[in-house]
Amino acid sequence: MKKRNKALVSLLLILFFVIGIFSTIVKAEPNKKEETNVTEAGLNVDARSALLMEPTSGKILFEKNSNEKLPPASVTKIMTMLLAMEAVDSGRVKMSDKVTVSENSKKMGGSSMLLDTGEVRSVEDLIKGIGIASGNDAAVAMAEYLAGSEDAFVKLMNEKASQLGMKNTSFKNCTGLSAAGHVTTAYDIAIMSKELLKHPAILKYTGTYMETISEGRKSPIGLVNHNKLVRFFKGCDGLKTGFTDEAKYCISATATRDGVRMLSVVMGSPTFKVRNKDASMLLNYGFSKFECKKLLSKGADVEKITLNKQGDRFFIAKAKEDLNIIVEKGKDSKVTKKCIVDTNRKAYKANEVVGHCEVYVNGELVGKTKIYSDRDVKKAGVFENLKNNFTKILDKGI
Repeated sequence: MKKRNKALVSLLLILFFVIGIFSTIVKAEPNKKEETNVTEAGLNVDARSALLMEPTSGKILFEKNSNEKLPPASVTKIMTMLLAMEAVDSGRVKMSDKVTVSENSKKMGGSSMLLDTGEVRSVEDLIKGIGIASGNDAAVAMAEYLAGSEDAFVKLMNEKASQLGMKNTSFKNCTGLSAAGHVTTAYDIAIMSKELLKHPAILKYTGTYMETISEGRKSPIGLVNHNKLVRFFKGCDGLKTGFTDEAKYCISATATRDGVRMLSVVMGSPTFKVRNKDASMLLNYGFSKFECKKLLSKGADVEKITLNKQGDRFFIAKAKEDLNIIVEKGKDSKVTKKCIVDTNRKAYKANEVVGHCEVYVNGELVGKTKIYSDRDVKKAGVFENLKNNFTKILDKGI
């Protein structure tokens, strides 16, 4: 009996041991899988959320929790700068326009360009203050100038976000200071950053490391860029950093090398060093995957445009400027061109812009260039068309 009990106990111990080993193996699998997701493409990103995009095509090369809603801190000011640049480029306002700083702007906390109440600064000065020094006072002064009040401007920010398809974004202010419900995602930040890059003049400011504004002041304003990658990462020229206790360290960083531009977004980093490390690693990864190829040189023949069925009236469409495209290294890319010509003209003059040429890579529009006629040529008139048609009829009858 004792032997049977000992055997039973031994069997139970062996069984528990086997179950324990099996349980450990099963539990290990999910952890291993989760780690693979974090280190996608061999990149170990420590930030809570991140995304890497090739902004010309919008192709996403890496993402980690890219749709998680998080506070963006001063990265918010990308939208503030976008609305400002749209107003400038549309001609609604000028860089030289003068803005009077309000008490409301002056009293803003956080990062500042040290504006005084009643001080008069140009739109360009304010853009410098936003893009370089991340000035909350400059952002509010700009908002009030463009929309009348910060609240009205925030409404425009959210309308623009909706237009761009930023589905997980809600702005409560134009600065990024902590506010309940003021959230966005790495993906949405990439979308508005891509849109801001359509206004390349902004890079003149976001890519500046240090600037001094002295006009009209006894004490000059010294601006220092919070984005240290502008100084230490080759080709970096923007766009915006951010930090609050709630958001931690965030950045939307962009850089260009050998004609290729990359955009990386990092949110929720524990330190600014981790933030910069992650952003730099993502940018370098992007540069390793893409290259720039010249498709058309300025003045190159693009396409023969015929103006009649006989083909004896035509012009050669030529490229107005160089056209470069961004393609993935080592991959076959199908490149196609499509010329869009103004067909309402009765005549085309030499060297006159007559339309544009669109370039597609694997079916996606990646660039366009204006085209011009290489000669003077007129379309056939009514009587000439009748004559040609009559001649065709006679030829068929014969």
